[in-house]
Amino acid sequence: MNTPNKLTLLRIALIPVLVLSMYHRDFWIDMVSVVIFSLAAITDYYDGYLARKYNLITDFGKIMDPVADKLLITTALVCLVERGDLAAYLVVLALGREFAATALRAVASSYGYVMPADNYGKWKMGLQIAAVIGLTLRWDWVVFHFHTVGLLLLWLSVVLAYYSLWRYVADYQRYRKQHKEKETA
Repeated sequence: MNTPNKLTLLRIALIPVLVLSMYHRDFWIDMVSVVIFSLAAITDYYDGYLARKYNLITDFGKIMDPVADKLLITTALVCLVERGDLAAYLVVLALGREFAATALRAVASSYGYVMPADNYGKWKMGLQIAAVIGLTLRWDWVVFHFHTVGLLLLWLSVVLAYYSLWRYVADYQRYRKQHKEKETA
């Protein structure tokens, strides 16, 4: 159990705390929710950075890091729906893509192909983190409305997520085509 894996587990451990903090809507409680969520999100950056820098990449980390990311984002989005700050259909769109990408990776893995993550997934995650913060705070500051910006960022993340999914499908189809050509040769 190395430091990157401990950070992944910390991210998962913070999820019940996040749920409790997001249960009520109040200015100060919303601030606590944002701090908890941000702390959990920051662990995502550092676990990957440390794993790559010090060559601490493990099978546990390869599996649990993306699971922890999906749990964190899913938890926050579902809590925002429960609070009335977000429409459920937008969460269904976001989660539908995640299920489809996970299923595609499982199928690819059954053929011996590990689908590498691309930068679009990192951008998607960053947009989702910013969106959750904006949607949680709901502040209006002069002409800057956090909730509106949060919604726009979440929509952008959904569009980017489906574009990324399309790229994964195309990548997998290329792999299968090459694999079939090698089998017939």
